[in-house]
Amino acid sequence: MRQTGREDDDPEDGPSPTVGPTRPRLFKVLGPGLITGASDDDPSGIATYSQAGAAFGYGLSWAMLFSYPLMVAVQMVSARIGRTTGRGIAGVLRLHYPQWLLSWVVVLLLIANVINLGADLGAMADATALLMPVPHVLYVLLFAAICVSLQLFLQYSRYVAVLKWLTAALLAYFGVVMVVHVDWRALLANLFWPHLSAKGGYLTTLVAILGTTISPYLFFWQASEEAEDMQVHPRRVNLFDAPAQGARALRRIELDTFIGMGFSNLVSLAIVVTTAATLNAHGLTNIQTSAQAAAALRPLAGKFAALIFTLGIVGTGLLAVPVLAGSAAYAIGEARQWPTGLARRPKEAQAFYATLVIATLIGMIINFAPIDPIKALFWSAVVNGVVAVPVMAVMMKLAARADIMGSFAVRGTLQFFGWSATLLMAVVVVAMLAQLL
Repeated sequence: MRQTGREDDDPEDGPSPTVGPTRPRLFKVLGPGLITGASDDDPSGIATYSQAGAAFGYGLSWAMLFSYPLMVAVQMVSARIGRTTGRGIAGVLRLHYPQWLLSWVVVLLLIANVINLGADLGAMADATALLMPVPHVLYVLLFAAICVSLQLFLQYSRYVAVLKWLTAALLAYFGVVMVVHVDWRALLANLFWPHLSAKGGYLTTLVAILGTTISPYLFFWQASEEAEDMQVHPRRVNLFDAPAQGARALRRIELDTFIGMGFSNLVSLAIVVTTAATLNAHGLTNIQTSAQAAAALRPLAGKFAALIFTLGIVGTGLLAVPVLAGSAAYAIGEARQWPTGLARRPKEAQAFYATLVIATLIGMIINFAPIDPIKALFWSAVVNGVVAVPVMAVMMKLAARADIMGSFAVRGTLQFFGWSATLLMAVVVVAMLAQLL
């Protein structure tokens, strides 16, 4: 029988199976939040932040600082839902809300995820072509096959252990900030005293930034991973039934989320500053190709700029594609009451893994349309920003219900920041649509 008291020898403050068991001290508490933060800087994010820096210089840098507490709050709410109920968001909706609402939320998630997934595959192919020119479609097929194979045959913790070295290429943006001329006065002024604009391009880019920073797939992923971690660590019990485990569990979630989202936002800010100081400063305000985006790294990497850019795009893409496909599979599986989870073998969760594969294949097919990869990345972020608003509203209402969350229902500061993020995104989306229409 599971114990419902303190988890002294249970790794509630130890390694998550999605991260791996070899991390010392501080990293032992990092789990779903760290992976969520890392996957947040996917190719769509890199392209969006690069376009923001190129088009507006330091003018949108404030969004990175302003969005940090909001994204932390939203992801913390997501994690709390999973840890408290022992279910993902779709699973909770299935039990407590009408079928039409569940279907509506899952469909919105699927649309946003498949578009984002397709854009990421296209960007990985386009970036790799910088090093070895090959027809775009062949690289798309190759990366889709790699992603499907790795999801089916490789344990996810090992998968992440390999990819973390590729995503380290993103640290190059910090190096560029150190070697190029950054107008620090302008940067600080825009960070803390921004000049807002109601123009369509500004609002669309802001929606894209918020959409790639606070994305629906991240909510579903973190909640489902928290629930799945409970299956791997048998002494953990959902907090609704075992409130005594709450203090340690919530401390772990808070630290995990603060650090994971902090890493994500620092990388985002570095990309904006880098492209503002290199591309925008030299008159390139509209990134149309991967080669132009890679040029931002040239002051540090020289002739190796394309290589580092490609490693960053491919590494984050390979990390993000399973999260995108996985969050879709979790949502559908929980809605349909299928066995779900990356900890299961494919034979144990055939429908779940079939959904992973199908979502990846649909994303691959999108790339056969004549769509520019860089624009696809940017507009997939815009779609995420639009879809996030209703999903966040449903999630915040769910998290505040005591009959679902017990004594861990979201209240106070966390509730304030969660609703603030929802209302901010709603206002910006409505303003953007008013300009576009």
